[in-house]
Amino acid sequence: MKPPALRTGVRWKISIAIAAVGALVAVALSLVVHNAARVSMLDNAREVQMERLLSAQRMYEASKPKEPKFGTKVNDPALPPELDRILQRKHRGTYVEEHEDGAPDVWAAVPLANGDTLSLHTRFANRSATIMKRLDEALIVGSVSVVFGGSALGVLIGGQLSRRLRKAATAAGKVAQGNTDVRVRDAIGGVVRDETDELARAVDALTDALNERIEAERRVTADIAHELRTPVTGLLTAAELLPPGRPTELVRDRAQAMRQLVEDVLEVARLDSASERAELQEIALGEFVSRRVAVLGPDVVVRVVHESWVNTDPRRLERILLNLLTNAAKYGRPPVEVTVEGRVVRVRDHGPGFPEALLRDGPSRFRTGASDRAGGGHGLGLTIAAGQARVLGARLTFRNAAPETPEGTARDSGGAIAVLWLPEHAPTNTGSFPMLPFPDEDGAPGAPGVR
Repeated sequence: MKPPALRTGVRWKISIAIAAVGALVAVALSLVVHNAARVSMLDNAREVQMERLLSAQRMYEASKPKEPKFGTKVNDPALPPELDRILQRKHRGTYVEEHEDGAPDVWAAVPLANGDTLSLHTRFANRSATIMKRLDEALIVGSVSVVFGGSALGVLIGGQLSRRLRKAATAAGKVAQGNTDVRVRDAIGGVVRDETDELARAVDALTDALNERIEAERRVTADIAHELRTPVTGLLTAAELLPPGRPTELVRDRAQAMRQLVEDVLEVARLDSASERAELQEIALGEFVSRRVAVLGPDVVVRVVHESWVNTDPRRLERILLNLLTNAAKYGRPPVEVTVEGRVVRVRDHGPGFPEALLRDGPSRFRTGASDRAGGGHGLGLTIAAGQARVLGARLTFRNAAPETPEGTARDSGGAIAVLWLPEHAPTNTGSFPMLPFPDEDGAPGAPGVR
């Protein structure tokens, strides 16, 4: 089981990174500045304390009788041990005594000629403590400002990068849907040149290369099918001249199948070229489907739940119906049912259902999806139906019905269901149409396009 993924945008990642780095730098600099200022003030206090003590020493040695001046003491018993050890070596020195709370004590001591020690003990200046307190407050305010400023800068920088990436993703999605005229580099725009532009150029180059390869394959397929048309037609004509008999029927059947295959390949090539345009007519969908299905499949049950007028191409719609019914008759089991509800047409059989590969990847040419159908089809019927639906601006989906077990009967496999969603707005004369979301079968909005 995969752990849940935390999805965050680039904007917030950059903002958090800049804020974290800013906080670390601000804290480090604040500590350095605080310690440097404190050490400097304490050193200054030591020097001032020593100068005062030396002045008091001169006055003490010159006075008669000898009396300490300026609060100095002779042989002070409270003298810190650290400072006492310095005096034992006949050196003068200073010492700062720290306290957990409050200002530190500053000591200064000098040895006298008679072996005594003269010392001065005072508290750290209140003014210096106030300065340190204000410095700490300024450092805290500055650190917080740096963090918030860094966060705002990160949001701005990350927002710009995020917008460019989102534009690139949107443009790449349009390319994936078949709109090969879209260029990712033009979509992201901007004056700044960064890695996003390199990614956009790479995607555009990949799109151009794929388009060239697809177009080359389409041309080759179309050329081969076109060249085969004449000899296959001649073969079919020659087969009609053969004497009656079983061998003649086999030859005619195979020649007719080859001719149909050539026509299907040519139609697929035309659909792949994206040059097909719909010739629109306004028709009553339920009535149209009923009349056409009566001709295409007399045994098919048609049910019109709700009539609807649609603006579409009747010839292409009939081609879609023909291919769906042919697929149901060839690979499914009766009864085959056609249901018209508004702008939705459903074709269902009661056979083994669509193969998993088709449900997952959609129709694929020259693949029927089952090993037991080898030689029974070329996988072009549903491919052509999906291509014609794309020209109409419709969406063609495939699914399998849930198995049913009526009481007292054998278990039903459910069957395959093909659903054609005709658009509310038909394609224009230029072949373009607004991509509106189609509802799923449960009424929820779905993605536009053809599966």
